[in-house]
Amino acid sequence: MTRMGTPFNAKTTAAEILAGVDLTGRRIIVTGGASGIGLETVRALRGAGAEVTVATRNPTSGRRALDLSDLGSVRAFVAGWIGPVHAIVANAGIMALPTRQVAANGWELQLATNFLGHFALITGLRENLRQAGDARVVMVSSGAQLLAPFDFDDPHFERRPYDPWVAYAQSKTADVLLAVGAARRWAADGITANALEPGYIHTNLQRHLDDDTMRAAGAMDDEGNLVTPDHYKTPEQGAATSVLLAGSPLLEGVTGRFFSSDNQEAEVVSGGPDATTGVAAWSVDPAAADRLWDYALTATADR
Repeated sequence: MTRMGTPFNAKTTAAEILAGVDLTGRRIIVTGGASGIGLETVRALRGAGAEVTVATRNPTSGRRALDLSDLGSVRAFVAGWIGPVHAIVANAGIMALPTRQVAANGWELQLATNFLGHFALITGLRENLRQAGDARVVMVSSGAQLLAPFDFDDPHFERRPYDPWVAYAQSKTADVLLAVGAARRWAADGITANALEPGYIHTNLQRHLDDDTMRAAGAMDDEGNLVTPDHYKTPEQGAATSVLLAGSPLLEGVTGRFFSSDNQEAEVVSGGPDATTGVAAWSVDPAAADRLWDYALTATADR
């Protein structure tokens, strides 16, 4: 399969992606759309005329409550949705919690928030996506998916030692596999599903990182001030790939693919500690996607 290219690059903003695009009449859900790249995703989609619902844990005016780590909250959101949904941007997430934390149902919190809650939301709204006729599922993953496959034997770190980055990485691998699984199952319903990495951006996602980690990334100086290296993007640029997948006519009919932060489809590579770009083969493996889909269906049905 030939990799897809676009006329955009890593510095393109979300608004530039949708320049001249009319999304009037399209109903789009953005999880975690109250800050960071989620907020910029919402602004760009609304700027193109879309009706955007912001789903967040702490709703205010114009937002709807959604706690992805709580299946009761997810089911309430699904039950309250009426009519078609043209796109879901699974943007909400947490990163590198320093100690193992679990949701009320015992799930490791990064996997619960980043993947399982989104899985329950998206599968719960399948009929609404089908009603749209040409709906899109957009999974905001990360370059961290290069670091670890999904561990089917111990996904919640109940036996293996907890590692913040391994936990984050497997949750982001799972996000890509969700897109692959949805693409394999829902094409006949006119639903496409793709995943992406937004790149490096200063947002609240880094709130759990210590100063040494931030300095090692070149994102903090010796005095504790945030700095912006050349490879970092602004939030407006960081939202571009999400908006590309959610609203650009260039993505019509495109499904089951992973796009890098330069707004191009990524090359499939061997994952591991030496990998820096591309999408890991384990993140787009159809057999792993099918196995994960079955696991998630059982997990979200039982809790």
